[in-house]
Amino acid sequence: MKLKPLYDRVVILPDKKEEVSSLGIILPQTNDEKSCIGTVVRVGNGQMFDGKKVDMQVKEKDKVLYSKFAGSSFKFKDETYLIIRQADILSILEGDE
Repeated sequence: MKLKPLYDRVVILPDKKEEVSSLGIILPQTNDEKSCIGTVVRVGNGQMFDGKKVDMQVKEKDKVLYSKFAGSSFKFKDETYLIIRQADILSILEGDE
């Protein structure tokens, strides 16, 4: 089975946020913290708006910044994904910084 989002929806794999203490101990993300950065896994075909097709601005493997409370999370093949509308993506992150 494969995921295929509909219309202007995007499937994102959120980054796992880990912090390292001053002693080098990895502190995992707690449930109350939510990363707002992730990698686009799948993209819908776009949507019609006022009779015109709105193309998708993101593509697979893009690193994106999205709205903190956007979308719905779900588990699929032992990973937790997020499915959101393209409008909830705030920015495409470029570079290694």
